[in-house]
Amino acid sequence: MSKFAALFLTITTIMSAADLPTKKTLNVAAIKTMVAAAEAEAAKRNVHVTICIVDDNGNLLFLQKGDGAGLNTIQFAQKKARHSAYYRQPSKAAADRLKNGELVVLALPEAFPNQGGLPIRVDDQVIGGIGVSGAASEVDEAIGQTAIDALLKK
Repeated sequence: MSKFAALFLTITTIMSAADLPTKKTLNVAAIKTMVAAAEAEAAKRNVHVTICIVDDNGNLLFLQKGDGAGLNTIQFAQKKARHSAYYRQPSKAAADRLKNGELVVLALPEAFPNQGGLPIRVDDQVIGGIGVSGAASEVDEAIGQTAIDALLKK
């Protein structure tokens, strides 16, 4: 192989790799930051919740049922988190649509029309979802938002 051919292959490989998009993901440190903030906010509000974090495809990364949280909160938190990751919107958006009479929401795969799930966005890219369940829905969402805020401050 000539020196020119080797140089061409090297430059082509470098250019191809440089053209690939970069994707941020949730790692253990990020998850721990978010969970610590969510736990602190739940304690401050004196509520018992289940916290769920999923990746951008809805795969489970973290699930913790708080002492005193109902067993149903395990499924609810997961559904809220998955909704937010799949649809890249708060689960409250589906609840609002249902409230406005849009019954189609009930037929959408992985849709969960109940407030408390939020997409996790970094640099305008959804990298996952968080769902909180066990308190009033608006409190669940506030706890989730506190977790996301802690991640973005880091």
